[in-house]
Amino acid sequence: MDIKTISAAVLLLSAPAFAQTAEPKDTLADYTDEVVYSGKRYEVVTNNFWDNWFVSVGGGGQLYFGDHDHQLQLGQWISPAVDVAVGKWFSPELGMRLMYSGFALRGATQDGTHSLGTDIKGKPQQGYWLENSRFGFFFIHADVMLNLSNVIGGYKEKRVYNISPYLGVGVMRAYDAPTATEFALNAGLMNSFRITPALDINLDIRGAMVSDRFDGEAGGRSGEGLLTASVGLTYKFKERGWERSKTVIRYDNRALNDLKDQIEALKAQNAALQQALAEGNEARIDTLIRHINVVSPVMITFKIGKSDLTRKDRVSLGMLAELIKETDPSVIYTITGYADAGTGSAELNERLSRERAEAVYDCLVNEYGVEAGRLKTEHKGGVENMFYDDPALSRAAITVGR
Repeated sequence: MDIKTISAAVLLLSAPAFAQTAEPKDTLADYTDEVVYSGKRYEVVTNNFWDNWFVSVGGGGQLYFGDHDHQLQLGQWISPAVDVAVGKWFSPELGMRLMYSGFALRGATQDGTHSLGTDIKGKPQQGYWLENSRFGFFFIHADVMLNLSNVIGGYKEKRVYNISPYLGVGVMRAYDAPTATEFALNAGLMNSFRITPALDINLDIRGAMVSDRFDGEAGGRSGEGLLTASVGLTYKFKERGWERSKTVIRYDNRALNDLKDQIEALKAQNAALQQALAEGNEARIDTLIRHINVVSPVMITFKIGKSDLTRKDRVSLGMLAELIKETDPSVIYTITGYADAGTGSAELNERLSRERAEAVYDCLVNEYGVEAGRLKTEHKGGVENMFYDDPALSRAAITVGR
């Protein structure tokens, strides 16, 4: 069997084989990205500094625990509360806010401090009397918040209810004479109910501790307290929430597009050869083989960090060499070397891809006598997974002709 018949048979066999496994004819973009999300519920992508900011406003009631306030009925004791805050969530679990809380506090006084001049019913008594008191105040505090729902259950964008305990420090000031400014500690629970992606309803319950001197009447206690409950709204600015942790896999489709072009050419030549063989037209067969524009692409793969050819590789290249010698001498064959971008440095992959192309070139020229002018080499360095999401198939040298 002469080389023309062998060539025709190889083309007839190889073109359908490629056609069965190839992608659709449409050319892909040079690069395509695949996004793979982490399945771990606690892993998210950290946002930029200006993401996940919020503002809150609220109102409710508060009780000040001073020296004599327990003598009051609840209606005389409770006072309105106003809250305004701005804050940011740094992660689904951890956030901070700066809050203004204030309005006025009601209580009871024995020495007349902040007195309203009205006696508390049932008091006075001999040697002991109490009057209603009231004074304006505000409390500015910074709070560190922990979203316990996300800590326990992982981040869920559409969770309806979140509970966030917090601790804070700040300054409390009574601005009605006698004035006072004291350091204060606070702790509380923020209960958030999701209405829309941008809006929550909040129930904030907190307590604060301040010096016994704050209400202007020292009673020898270690400190006095403030209990506040408020209901309000929180508006969350964009970007809101977090994306799941993800990995972007980039595929280099340039070699695949080259192969597709070669496959289409093979299919056309295959059809012409089938017709010529069916007609017994040896002259036509001879013309097709001698003026063939492409040889079936050959792909040689390598081990990690290596550019050595195996005996199996050399056998494949030997068959390729015989076909190259019988094709149109004007056709130039390009040997392209690749490396796996996922292993090794950029410099190493650049060298490996070049050496792999050169190894195929040297074998074809020095071992099998292919004319050097019929071949050229190029190298692409490290590339992402080119075929079947398999990095081993990126450690390759591919030979195609035009």
